[in-house]
Amino acid sequence: MSADSAVVRPPVTSSGLFAKVSRFRGLLMLALGLLVLLGPYLGMSGYLARTVMLVGILSLLTSGLNIVLGYAGELAVNQVFLYAVGAYVTAYLGTAHGITDVPLIFGIVILAALVIGLVTGIPGLRLGGWSLAMVAFFMVIILPSVVQVLSKYTGGPLGLSTPLPTLFGRDLGDRGVYVLIVATVIIWFALARNLILSAHGNAFLVLRQSPILAESLGISVFRLKLIVYVISAVPCALGGALFAWLDGFIAPDTFTFAMALSVLAASMFGGATSIYGALVGAFLLQYGQQQLTVFAQLELVIYGVFLLAAALVFRNGLTGLFRTLVARARHRGWLPTAPALRAAEQPPTTGLEPIEGRPLSCRDIGKNFGGNQALTGVSIDAAPGRITALIGPNGSGKTTLLNLMCGFYTPSAGSITLGDTTISGLKPFKVARAGVARTFQTPMVARGMTTREFVASGRYSQQKVSMLATVLRLPSFRRGVRADDSEALALLELMGIAQTAGTEVSELPLGTRRLAEVARALAARPQLFLFDEVASGLDPADLDSLERAIRAIRDAGGTVVLVEHNFPLVLKVSDTIHVLSRGELIATGTPEEIQRDARVLEEYTGSSGAETVAGLEADLEVAGTDNEGGR
Repeated sequence: MSADSAVVRPPVTSSGLFAKVSRFRGLLMLALGLLVLLGPYLGMSGYLARTVMLVGILSLLTSGLNIVLGYAGELAVNQVFLYAVGAYVTAYLGTAHGITDVPLIFGIVILAALVIGLVTGIPGLRLGGWSLAMVAFFMVIILPSVVQVLSKYTGGPLGLSTPLPTLFGRDLGDRGVYVLIVATVIIWFALARNLILSAHGNAFLVLRQSPILAESLGISVFRLKLIVYVISAVPCALGGALFAWLDGFIAPDTFTFAMALSVLAASMFGGATSIYGALVGAFLLQYGQQQLTVFAQLELVIYGVFLLAAALVFRNGLTGLFRTLVARARHRGWLPTAPALRAAEQPPTTGLEPIEGRPLSCRDIGKNFGGNQALTGVSIDAAPGRITALIGPNGSGKTTLLNLMCGFYTPSAGSITLGDTTISGLKPFKVARAGVARTFQTPMVARGMTTREFVASGRYSQQKVSMLATVLRLPSFRRGVRADDSEALALLELMGIAQTAGTEVSELPLGTRRLAEVARALAARPQLFLFDEVASGLDPADLDSLERAIRAIRDAGGTVVLVEHNFPLVLKVSDTIHVLSRGELIATGTPEEIQRDARVLEEYTGSSGAETVAGLEADLEVAGTDNEGGR
């Protein structure tokens, strides 16, 4: 298939209004940032300037937590430890070695954050979940002990003084420090926005929603988690460096467990899945600290109230509440909605460009789960340009065999090859990269993504643009976005659901989500397509779209394995049918042969009576006519 489009038909197009609104919003945030940057030159008081700087520093820590927790779903709350690392590295270099140049300090601090992120992330992420959270909290708890052990470099409980920073040998005064802090915050949030609003950000959301879905897209879950974890360490360490310059002195009592809770509260209250929610949460926490005289005595209680309020009232934070209110206003017609997509004017076609399908061979497959033998000696083949169906009653082992094909299970016996490659025993993401794509019995879709973005996520491992090109918005990124949009919209058009491109995929009806999954599988350009109960829940119109897509894949040369309970559909589209029962292969043949097999009638339909035979023959007669017409 070509690099730009899998579908012959030109893609669906859309108005540029939505993109213009998005750019306007970005420019508005940039303009507000520049206005804050110029605050001291516009008469801002010293008290307000310090508040702005403290909010900015806290927002850096909160942004780091948002990336790793809100977008990747990992409860890593060690931001205060990394914050302390940035502060102590800056203070030590300035005090002991006279190194105060901002670019050099930033480079060293970022390097330290990356190293610590790798050292703590590799073992911590293998634990995952609450175990990772405990490791992260432990890092914060032992921080005073670490400072004491390294008192030669940290000053121990007495702390360290920090000289003012310099920029290429020129001292920065108070205004210079203010500009440095605000500029760093602006630049970080601009880069973070570019990362989150990209295919990489969508991969983070997929990872958060379902590691299984991520692996089926060819994503190495552990590697992506580690990348996210390391990236999230950078703003925390930079925040520590900036704080050291702001106060000119650091001590262990600055980096407390209460501060870790404040970062978590800011994230939850502002919105963990919002780019700018970190700023909102940081402002609320910092303002509360300065305005409430009882805050120092009751800060743990107050943070607890914040967390409870975020969990019970504002589950997606204030920014999430704002988005909900905007969505309701649009639904009621109070605000304009995103422009509807319009289809290209060319007549529809179901043709796909050629797919280089590869033969699948499963030999003597056995699989047991403890004492339960799920599969025994199953051997099947699937050829390119043909649709191979796998049917059988519930519990017969169909989905187990499918999971073996895509690497989620390892065979207890036998082997599976795709072309000349043995894929049994490979990790699921490696199987996906070898050319296997699948759908699931219950559609797996990621919240927070449009249908277009979800379909385009199928291209992530095959057509990935580097993170550097993404955050800097280099030409390769823009080419990648255009290719992703073109492919996704064209595939949605093929499935007959192009009108849903701008709708959040998790809000689609079940049948439409299934079709979106098929489009996502097509976007990966695999050699082998695995469809698991994909017709379940589809209405007649959606079923027609599904049949058209499956036949298009077959006609283009793809290898298709269809696991399905919809027997009429199987008869209509299949070239070969394999029948499983109680983990064993009981029949293989054409639709004509299978529907007349006495054991299949008994095992699959539960009856071998004449009425069942006559009914199935009637189904076959209709299906056979349709099948011939579709070839």
